[in-house]
Amino acid sequence: MTSPTLQTAPDRAEEAPAVQLTRLVCSCPDRPGIVAAVSRFLADAGANIVSSSQYSTDPRDGTFFVRIEFTLALSARDQLAERFGLAVADRFEMRWRMWDAERRKRVAVLVSRHDHALMELLWRWRRGTLDADLVLVASNHADLRADVESFGLPFHHVPVRRGEKPAAEAALLELLADRADLVVLARYMQILSGDFLQRLGTPVINIHHSFLPAFEGAGPYERAKERGVKLVGATAHYVTEQLDAGPIIEQDVVRVSHRDDAPALTRLGADVERAVFARAVQWHCEDRVLVHGNTTVVF
Repeated sequence: MTSPTLQTAPDRAEEAPAVQLTRLVCSCPDRPGIVAAVSRFLADAGANIVSSSQYSTDPRDGTFFVRIEFTLALSARDQLAERFGLAVADRFEMRWRMWDAERRKRVAVLVSRHDHALMELLWRWRRGTLDADLVLVASNHADLRADVESFGLPFHHVPVRRGEKPAAEAALLELLADRADLVVLARYMQILSGDFLQRLGTPVINIHHSFLPAFEGAGPYERAKERGVKLVGATAHYVTEQLDAGPIIEQDVVRVSHRDDAPALTRLGADVERAVFARAVQWHCEDRVLVHGNTTVVF
């Protein structure tokens, strides 16, 4: 009878290759074979798909959307996006982007005097629950400087003087250049010009204190009170040149009554604004929002 052989562990465990989580989002005219082609490309590249969501507006003649998260060894990532474009995206006429999930998006905040939406982002950022890096706060008023700087963020006062709005927008463009992947308006009470948006070239998200398309523009809570509404809400949307008409990302409401005056509606609405705004920013930074015309698909 032979004795069992004692197998000793190696001096050091074999190290697993470093992997990276990547997000891929695509939209294109719907037709058979899209999922198969994307999956085959990723499999051939050595990727492991860890989550996938898809949607079609109409499988016969609609638009197809997909969001995929996959892991891939760092050593296999060389020219991955370029290869995907040539092998898959061009073939299916895709609008697409690929993003390293470990590279948090840089977010710049514009605000005026109302602090609730801003403070919600600052608090979540400090707590580590916002999948983004806040890089700066700019305001047309100086009121919130101390609050912002207490979080260790730079605060920039860019006043918008009567008749000098182009100069203020030019100053903002210089401040934001190459510093942000997303700009958010945390109750920034200035209308951004189409020229500013075009030259910025970065997505902009606004929180509007109304359940759009009702009560667009200024003073929605006062007008809601005049109409005797039973719900007030908030809308987070992408900013376009047309006021409060960009693609909607997220909305929510709270029930109110005839006893609530305009200040009460404002207080109740502020809580909704904070939550809606934070969710919209988070979803954008997680690449969950795909724009389709004047609407969005949110995975």
